[in-house]
Amino acid sequence: MKIGFLTCPGTHPGSSTRRDDAFEHDIQVDALCPALAALGRTLVEIDWRSPMDAFEGCPVILIGTPWDYQDDEAHFLSQLDALTDHGHIVCNPADLVRWNSRKTYLRDLEQAGAATIPTVWVEHPTATDIRHALDTFDTESVVAKRQVGAGAEGQSIHHAASPDPDWRMDHPAMLQPFLPQIQQDGEYSFLFVDGAFSHALRKRPADGDYRVQSLYGGTEEPLSPSAPDLAAAQAVIDAIPLDTPLYARIDMVRGADGGLLLMEAELIEPYLYPEQGPQLASMMAAAIDRRLS
Repeated sequence: MKIGFLTCPGTHPGSSTRRDDAFEHDIQVDALCPALAALGRTLVEIDWRSPMDAFEGCPVILIGTPWDYQDDEAHFLSQLDALTDHGHIVCNPADLVRWNSRKTYLRDLEQAGAATIPTVWVEHPTATDIRHALDTFDTESVVAKRQVGAGAEGQSIHHAASPDPDWRMDHPAMLQPFLPQIQQDGEYSFLFVDGAFSHALRKRPADGDYRVQSLYGGTEEPLSPSAPDLAAAQAVIDAIPLDTPLYARIDMVRGADGGLLLMEAELIEPYLYPEQGPQLASMMAAAIDRRLS
């Protein structure tokens, strides 16, 4: 039995336009393949834009690494709907992906009790909104992120001491105070499969940067989380609406009071860091089997 794994030109093997961080795709696939093979399953990599007949014989479709979906969101969501309508089990499900694709989902989790970073939501962001956010947060720096975005694409940091009066973003944005803890202490990621904790790690940015992704020189290390930290991440998982996700990565940063604040609940196409959690692949394979049964 085949299990589909969605890709994009930036991650698909053999593509002439592979991204510099596509090695993460390879690591993830290399971890999943033997775990699935042990249960009689074969992983098949398929570009997410492929026609429906490319998914024939794949009862389960893992969203995988379509790391360009944010640039074609409507098409991506319609493709997930079409796969669902054709009887495929899409993981994570299209309705959960639709909710998670726009970062306004953070407001839902905050209302459910998750500790989040203060945020100003802006549909047509300009330098005026940056000044307003600096004043609102009473801070020296703010970070602007796309409401529909991934991998820090389009993200920028703005300092009160060096304003750019011509700045604007061509996408709806979220503006947040820059937290120096991201450079001093790093970002924490907690990986869950079917709601059960798999492993955790700490990601650190390169010197002089604040972005933790490998594309920007970020590094990571395995972590044994404290009970309060794990409980904070588990509380986010428990607050996610709709069905329990097959996989989830909860990204957090330590606040000024020592507690963890939610940065992102990654439910669409996160890198799952199987090197830091060797058991993740077998947990995923078992969870896929449960869905098939």
